[in-house]
Amino acid sequence: MGLIRDLMAQPGVLAAGEYSYRGDRFSYEGNLTREMARMASIMCRATHMGVHMECDILGVFCPGCGLVPSRGWAVRGPRFSVCVMANFFCILENRDGVMNAVLKCMHESLDEVAIDMV
Repeated sequence: MGLIRDLMAQPGVLAAGEYSYRGDRFSYEGNLTREMARMASIMCRATHMGVHMECDILGVFCPGCGLVPSRGWAVRGPRFSVCVMANFFCILENRDGVMNAVLKCMHESLDEVAIDMV
């Protein structure tokens, strides 16, 4: 997939991948073992489904607030961050500008992707 390669070309990206919405398939590139990538794809899918549900609930209480439909999520730890949009994930270093570049790349590539399968 072109997006995975585009993400891997970004400075500070450690791994990038894609998971199926059903949770039975994934692909990835980067500095992860296959088992680590499998666990990352499961975690990203499960978290994405939870975030999607929570945004839908919030959207009921604040119609037009801009949370619905949810397109993705990001979480930042002490050294690394994870960004997910549609069914793609990216694991990156916490350095200045890295997350902005990754989110821009994902947004530009996935802006037109249907998210109704989430």
